[in-house]
This record gives sequence, structure tokens and C-alpha cells, in this order.
Amino acid sequence: MTTEQEQQTYLPPALRPKFAKLGVHHLRDLLLHLPMRYEDQTRVRAISELVAGESVVVEGVVEHSETTFRPRRQFVALVRAADDDGGNNFAPRLTLRYFNFYPNITQALKPGALVRVFGDVRDGRYGLEMVHPVFKKADAEVPLGSAGEVSGSAARLTPVYPSAAGVPQAAIRTLVAKARKIADWQQDLLPRAFTEALALPAWRVALDVLHVPSNTEPVMPLETRTHPAWRRIKFDELLAQQLALRDAKSLRSEEAAPKLHPTGLITTLLRQRLPFKLTAPQERALSEALRDMQQAAPMTRLLQGDVGSGKTVVAALAALVAVEAGWQVAFMAPTELLAEQHFNKLSHWLAELPIKLTWLTGSLPAAEMRAAHAACKRGEANIVIGTHALFQKKVSFARLGLVVVDEQHRFGVEQRLQLRQRGQRSTPSPLEGEENLTLTPIVAPHTLMMSATPIPRSLAMSYYADLDVSVIDELPGGRQPIATKLVSEARRGEIVRRIYEAAQQGAQAYWVCPLIEESEKLAEQDVQLQDATALHADLVALMPNVKVKLLHGRMNADEKAAIMKDFTANRIQILVATTVIEVGVDVPNASWMVIEHAERFGLAQLHQLRGRVGRGSVASTCILIFAGKLSDTAKQRLKVIYENTDGFIIAREDLRIRGPGELLGPRQSGLPSLRYANIEEDIDLVEAARDAATKLESDATFNRAAFVDRWIKHRAEFAKA
Repeated sequence: MTTEQEQQTYLPPALRPKFAKLGVHHLRDLLLHLPMRYEDQTRVRAISELVAGESVVVEGVVEHSETTFRPRRQFVALVRAADDDGGNNFAPRLTLRYFNFYPNITQALKPGALVRVFGDVRDGRYGLEMVHPVFKKADAEVPLGSAGEVSGSAARLTPVYPSAAGVPQAAIRTLVAKARKIADWQQDLLPRAFTEALALPAWRVALDVLHVPSNTEPVMPLETRTHPAWRRIKFDELLAQQLALRDAKSLRSEEAAPKLHPTGLITTLLRQRLPFKLTAPQERALSEALRDMQQAAPMTRLLQGDVGSGKTVVAALAALVAVEAGWQVAFMAPTELLAEQHFNKLSHWLAELPIKLTWLTGSLPAAEMRAAHAACKRGEANIVIGTHALFQKKVSFARLGLVVVDEQHRFGVEQRLQLRQRGQRSTPSPLEGEENLTLTPIVAPHTLMMSATPIPRSLAMSYYADLDVSVIDELPGGRQPIATKLVSEARRGEIVRRIYEAAQQGAQAYWVCPLIEESEKLAEQDVQLQDATALHADLVALMPNVKVKLLHGRMNADEKAAIMKDFTANRIQILVATTVIEVGVDVPNASWMVIEHAERFGLAQLHQLRGRVGRGSVASTCILIFAGKLSDTAKQRLKVIYENTDGFIIAREDLRIRGPGELLGPRQSGLPSLRYANIEEDIDLVEAARDAATKLESDATFNRAAFVDRWIKHRAEFAKA
């Protein structure tokens, strides 16, 4: 294209900021800005047949029109049937009403004008009416067919596009039509064999059907996105996602990483000290991680397993292998409480072993913070455990070989990349004399991410296609089942008595609330939420001779640590807490979990909280207290958590209820969310896209870059994370 031609492919300057809100930055983007519904403006209805609530086309003669000022300024036109000579005062009329109007409307709707209008019919004060209908002079239209239908090229459904303030549908339709005239943008970039095998239409055919469908096309498949044209769009979108993820993985594989070969000296000592043996799935996951860590390309592995499946010990053994090889390990958790649990657990396991653990969080006193930074920089700290403070710019490592990220879905991809970059170093090394210096390759650490929120198969194939995944699908032996009970808040008194009796017999319980104080409000709050501080005061009064303590995120680190230490030592029987105890807390004697307003929690949170009990030799119970009036979504969640204890089943149901956007948490890749494909409903297309991506790897005729760019522009650098 010449420069002049290129200028014709840009959006009008005045509309660019408004279209940007729709994610449309260039005229070609409109080809994939697809309609959300369609209007049939091709079939003309008689005025005598109109019913309120319909969206229809009506043709008639303007009998009277005027501008009125009561109750507000408006233009009103009265329309009668075209074959009505006006002599019958009882014949049905239709009122057209405009509150915002210009001279062209008043000119077009003069008495005697033959007009055709489209709009929503509603009951008005003087009969049926349309407010702000779309109109044209009927004599300017394509003639009506014998069945009252528009014939010829105008016999098409009218698309209705997602819009924003200041972007009228007419402007979108005009610009879409302009974009459809540029053939280069509609080129089918896929070999036809792939789409024919899936019975999918050609690319241009799919775009034509979706943007300008004939009125013979069934509307339901178009609007429910099950039409073959929609399936072609979804397939291409999923394939672009697969290819982009593979590109990201390939890009990472080009980085240099340390080869971490284990000596077995320290790992053997830890295995001997552990009071349990690793399960077969734990051993398998560890072997997979160690195999990757011995490669020259950086590992990016996701270790997933249900609550209590023993992911931490696998991560600890992998960390010791890195230390044996002479490298440092950064172990990051999303909350200070969880990070502290890891620090305490590793301190216990590694006591008296030649390992220096360093604690690094944002709440450290300045002197301790400087000492921790110095230990990291000098390489004295073998394993550094902490929170977001680990990836601050002031933190640097001498030889960072492995990054462990717990609850990885709580960190955005940018945060993980920042931590990886803490270990990337280019150092000068002498080559034939001091004056000749060269840079050694960038060293990227291996990354092991852990998640206790199991990922459904469809989500793993789609959003995690660039990761290697290890699964621990078996709980350690000796774990007791957890009984789950749903109880109305009207029976809270019974629960208090039951927990009080259990505490007097030596049991311990968590009692979780969604809020710290009553002043903390949740969106659309319609019930009186039981807040943690008020509940704590109530339980103290109702449970004499039982130690009840309050724990929440606003406490400082020392307070929280002291309370958890006392609870672990059974000096506290009832721990009233917010969701700070959601993950990582391990108190084997705690056998009761009570969750207030369980309907306010997500499935993943409920499953995590329930997993805090059932860790000892005593049978455990989780009581979910719910408000009397539940939404349909809340009912679904509670039903799922009541009927299932398998985290993988719960995760699949969570995906079905919430969709991938919420389930993934902070953005987990450099890719945008899927716009049209649904990874659960379109699982066959997910699988087909994955297979096609593999086959296209060796197809030299396939323009991979152009295909991916069609769907995923401005790919972020942090796709590498």
C-alpha cells in the first residue's frame, strides 16, 4: 500500500479515543469486533398487527407531525397504514416520538410522507408508539416482495455491535463495511486442510456471515455463537493463543540457565530427618523438576496438587538441589503469614543442616532489611523466603538458580518476571588479558510455581499451554476425611454450643469471618455480616474457660506470629480469623472449621479454608454458615463444596460458574483473555487448536507471525514469565 492508501485504513481521528475504549485501535480491528446480536429489519409488519414488546419494521404514511413542549420538548409523528386513506378514525395508528431530533427528521416526517421505520414497540399514553425509531423514506428502499419482505441485497439481518458512549451503531457498520473491502485483511492464513477437517468455513465466508448475514440465516445459532462461522472464529482465536504460548516457551528456551546437578549430600540428610516418606506422585513430581533443572534452558514448571498433598516438601528438596549445586533459591509467598509458615517449616526441617535461611519481607526493621539484602547480594543466603519484597529493585542475588512461587495465581505475571530478573546478570570476564573483556550470557533462574487450586484440564490446555505441569494427585496416608455441613445462620447458637463442648474436650477450631470490623462493607451488602471483632467478643463471653483469640491481616507480623505459635501449641482453642489463614497454616490438632457467611466466599477459598483441618489423626468437620436468602450462584457454590472434596472437581465447577478470567486471578500471561471462545463449552476446539499448533510447527508455508498478529497484537515482553 502507498502512504495515501494506508491513511485510508485508519479510523477517523475524532472517533479514535472512543473506539479505543472498545479495544479497537485500527480499522482492521473492526473485522474482529463482532456483533452481539442481530435485528431483522427485512420483514415489514402491518400497523394493525403490532404488539408491545416487539422490535419490528413498520411502513406507513405520516398523517400528522408536530413539535410539542409538554411535558418536555419532543417531535411527534402519527403514522397510519399505507393503504388507509385516513377516512377511518378508528383505524390503528402508530406514534413516533423523538426527544432528540434534528431538522432532517422533521423534514422526512412531514404529513403525507411514506416512511419505513424500525424500532421497539411499546404501550404509550395514546396507544402503541416507538421512541427514536430508525427510519428511511420508503420510496428510497428496495421494493417490498410479495410476502412483505425486503428483497435483493438488502434482505440481510442488521448486526448490533458492542458499543461505547459516542460511538453510534451506524458509524460502526459503515467502518466495518469499509474494512471488509480491503482484501488483504480477509486473507485466509490457515491451510484449508485444517479447517475442512473440522467442517469449518473459509475465513472470509465466516466474516461475511457474521457481519452481513442473510435474513435466511437462523438467528439463534448466530446469537448463541454455535453457528459454523462462530466456530471458525473461535478455532482461530484458540489456535493463535496456542501458537503465542509456544512462542513464549520457545523464547524462554533460548535463555541460558544454570545446570543444577544434585550431589545428594543435603537432600539425603533431609529425607532421613523427615517423619514420613514421599508418596509416589511426590517422587514423580520431584523427578520431573530435577530433570528440568539439569538442562541449560530455564525450567518453567507448575506443581499443582490439592490442599495438603505435600507440595512444600517437593519444593524444599528441589531447593536443596540448587543449593548443593552452589546456587541460591528465592521462595516467594503471597502473604506474610504464609511466607512465615514456609520459613518455620523449612527451619524445622533444615535445622542443624549446613543451610542458611534468610527471611525477607517489607515489614522488617531497616537494619534487618539491610542485612538480608547484603546476604542475598553476597551469596551468603542459600534460601531466601519472603513476600513481594523479594522482587523489589533494591534486592539482588549473587547466584540465583531457582525461584519457587507458592500460590502462583495470586501473583501477576509482571511480578514473577521481576523476580526472575533479580537473578539475571551479565558479568565481565577476562579474555586474553585485562583489556579484552566479554560479557557472559544472561543467566535466568529455573522457576517452580505451586498451586493448591487445581487447574481444570481445559484451562491447562488453553492458558497454561506454555508450562510444564506436574500433578500430585494423591494425599499422604493417615489423613482423615472432613465432614462438610451446611447450616443456616438461624442455628448459630447450636454451633456455638457444639464448638464449646469440643474445645472443652481438647479440640481446636478456626472460626472464619469475611470482615474484620462491621464498618468494612462488601459490594451490594444486603445482610448484616458477622464481623470478626464482634464475633470474637461474643465467643469470649459465651465460652468461659476456653481461650479465644482474634487474628487478622491488620495485625503486625509479630502479633500474628505470636498468636499462631500459641494456637499451634494448643494454648489457644478457638481462633477467630479472617482469610489470612486461608493457605499455608498447618495445625494438626485443629479439627473444626466454621465459616461465617459462606455464601460470600468463592469455591477456591472455601476449599482452601476447609483444607486447614483434617491434617491430624482426628476426624474433622467443616461447618458452612449461610444467610437465609441466597443468590443462584451462591447456591451453586455451596452445593458444589458440600458434595465434593476433590479439588480437581471443585476447580472444574468453579471454572464453569465463574469462567477463566476470575479463576486465573491476576493476569497470568502476556496474552489477553479469550474474547469469543469458551474453554469449557468449546473443549473440542481447544483440543483441535492444540493439535493444529503441533502440526503447523513444521509447515513452512504457514505465515505464523501474521496469523498470531491478527489476534494478539502488541505481545508483551512479560509473556516470557
